[in-house]
Amino acid sequence: MSEPLFPTLDDHDALERGAVLAPRFDANGLMAAIVQHAETGEVLMVGWMNAQALKLTLDTGFTHFWSRKRQEIWKKGDTSGQLLPVVELRLDCDQDALLVRTVPGGDGGVCHVAGFRSCFYRRVEDGALAEAPGSRLA
Repeated sequence: MSEPLFPTLDDHDALERGAVLAPRFDANGLMAAIVQHAETGEVLMVGWMNAQALKLTLDTGFTHFWSRKRQEIWKKGDTSGQLLPVVELRLDCDQDALLVRTVPGGDGGVCHVAGFRSCFYRRVEDGALAEAPGSRLA
């Protein structure tokens, strides 16, 4: 069995107020990673990280995710050019969700659906989805 990449904290106060990075992953070994534009505050996407993806993100300064569909680590932007350099990483109070603040590379978009800045390009209107104004890349 391999050595864990991060420590485990049983002390609730240390987990919430301490300086030790001790991320808590769910039963599938994953945590949600919300990606936010560091300059505008816009939420760009939500991905999933396992311990290896988080470690690679910390080590390289570029955001990595775990693909639940492909069951593999992927570095965002390797094929699209939309690299996500880490400006700042934040963990929530329970250390079980991550906020990645970034300024996207490439065309500035993040969504795999071409032409959109954010994966949240649709809104609910009268029970249906409609493209949100201003969501397309310039």
